[in-house]
Amino acid sequence: MDKLLKLKYLYKLKEAGVEYFEGFESKDENIKMPNELEELKKICQKCTLCNLSKTRTNVVFGEGDPNAKLMFIGEGPGEMEDKTARPFVGRAGKLLTKIIENVLELDRSKVYIANIVKCRPPNNRVPTIEEAESCKPYLLKQIEIINPKILVCLGKTAFMYLLNSDMPISKVRGQLFEFKGKKVIPTYHPSFLLRNPSAKKEAYKDFLFIKKLLEET
Repeated sequence: MDKLLKLKYLYKLKEAGVEYFEGFESKDENIKMPNELEELKKICQKCTLCNLSKTRTNVVFGEGDPNAKLMFIGEGPGEMEDKTARPFVGRAGKLLTKIIENVLELDRSKVYIANIVKCRPPNNRVPTIEEAESCKPYLLKQIEIINPKILVCLGKTAFMYLLNSDMPISKVRGQLFEFKGKKVIPTYHPSFLLRNPSAKKEAYKDFLFIKKLLEET
């Protein structure tokens, strides 16, 4: 992000009620945000940091157990999510819920689910770098507040923007990574599994691995 865009970003963030230090070097490290999820949600709902705010119906902040050991991170809201303000409630969401319940043997309410961006990209396209970077401080603060033991990146976009990696999801899925002291496991996005049923076998193995890690924590 160039200096002019970074300055514009800072002013918009200040207007949204977020405090930051002078001598700003990294927005991820120096931005001060509320330490309560509900307060963070209120700020997020007023956000106009990127152009997605112009086309959204609702901000999809995230939902689940605020003390969850397991947190899922997807790409961004789809049509149903934009309408309901809830993450993963469409076809892909129903599949994710089945996996959580049948493979992990957890109730969906016991995990936390969020996305890289909290507003729907037009036509469900992949979020741009500017959009992802504008929204990333909200996600990082969610992770800090919830403090999960395990982060599951659903698809390449989530893995790419969280860990700053351009590795194909097929190469990294099911492997163990680390982010700010937390275990990270990338796997296929449920929408990919709907389009490619043959990949469900690999995803199943990934979730069995996730279950094993959960049992060990």
